[in-house]
Amino acid sequence: MRITAVPRRRILNLAGPALAHGFGQRYSLPIPLWLYLTGAGLTVAASFAMIALLVRRAPLAQDYKRIDLMRLPIGRVLGAPVVLLGLRLLGVGLYLLVIVAGLFGTQSPLKNIAPAMVWAIWWVGGAYVSALLGNLWALINPLDTLFAAAESLYGRLPPGQRMTLGLRYPEILGVWPAVALFLVFIWMEMAWEASDHPASLAAAMLVYSALTWLGMLLYGRSEWLRRGEVFPLVFGLFARFAPTEARVADAREWNLRPYAVGLVAHEPLTASQTALVLLILASVSFDGFRDTPAWAAVVDGLGHDLHESAQTLGLALAASLFVAVYLGFCRLIARCGESHSRAGIGQAAGHSVFRVAGLFVLTLVPIAIAYHLAHYLFFLVMAAQYLIPLASDPLGLGWDVFGTRNYFVRIGLIDARIVWYVSVAAIVTGHVAALYVAHLQALREFADRQSALRSQWPMLVLMVC
Repeated sequence: MRITAVPRRRILNLAGPALAHGFGQRYSLPIPLWLYLTGAGLTVAASFAMIALLVRRAPLAQDYKRIDLMRLPIGRVLGAPVVLLGLRLLGVGLYLLVIVAGLFGTQSPLKNIAPAMVWAIWWVGGAYVSALLGNLWALINPLDTLFAAAESLYGRLPPGQRMTLGLRYPEILGVWPAVALFLVFIWMEMAWEASDHPASLAAAMLVYSALTWLGMLLYGRSEWLRRGEVFPLVFGLFARFAPTEARVADAREWNLRPYAVGLVAHEPLTASQTALVLLILASVSFDGFRDTPAWAAVVDGLGHDLHESAQTLGLALAASLFVAVYLGFCRLIARCGESHSRAGIGQAAGHSVFRVAGLFVLTLVPIAIAYHLAHYLFFLVMAAQYLIPLASDPLGLGWDVFGTRNYFVRIGLIDARIVWYVSVAAIVTGHVAALYVAHLQALREFADRQSALRSQWPMLVLMVC
């Protein structure tokens, strides 16, 4: 089996095309590929049987064990105001560094810190941290920090004034502005010819910053963060899988909890929130498909002039396909769950396709996380190494601030075998976690355990496929 080696632009172009998150090593599997795939499918199916057998009741709201880390010494240290302030200032400092490097540094993607910071450390690394640790972005978001600082200064002249026009956010918009912005972002990542050009990245960041601050000015800082600012929403979705949560009860809490419990929905997500989750999954899936020989053949057949158009069309088709398939399976879930439901919460009127779609869409988040981990692992490891010399010379002007400018990047730090096993483990684990969350959701939604189990047969088929 050959691990993909499709040329990519971004930051790893030693001389010519870049390998953003693919590489050319060859790894021969110890057993045939079909046997691996069969084993993975059987693992998912066996997990479903065990979950159905062992999990027999629907959890109550917030019915899970948690430990308040703020009551422990390490939690009090990490949650201290000076530490939180330091993290916010670090976020602002890195944001300004990327802007300055992009606008005034060398325009070589390999010698400028901007592409590595944007695509690898912030986007890929931020998703990993959000999913595996917690929502760090909600704390260090530099756009939020800068606007909050300006708002604080504005409130003193004259005292008590708020820096907002106080417009009411239209409910009909939902989070559609964030969906549109995320679509633009992933188009930039996959299809934009200037995605590795430092000045273009910095300009795009400034445009996005201006849009964010305009939204905060019109509707209020917290309202725009909740509805229109795309990355708090995306990282927040990943963080619902994470083992930590921040809560404000009688006092501020920072809780340690089981993984994935935050994905059990108590109310259906809106159509715009559902679309955002599906777009996240579709984008990382299509990005993986672009690293296959089949897609390479399509692009080569169309020629370089149509490369950007092919990527754009492929992304649109992938998103549309995911929405259509998901809604189709939601219809099957609703029908199977209704077949034995009793009067009450199991009435057919309560199980429309869109209600089921809104309730079960969060069960897809573990799969998106697994694909993200599997697809970008090598890219992140390589980019993190490139960050060592770039830290000494972020603008590519010949500096050597930390004495690491000549650090030798080890291409083989992780090999194809490690990536393969990590990818298989992550994807199977993600699908099993998705089945578990879906089973909990079904037990909460349908009238009895038999109906809940029947409703999950379509989900099992989808996961195995």
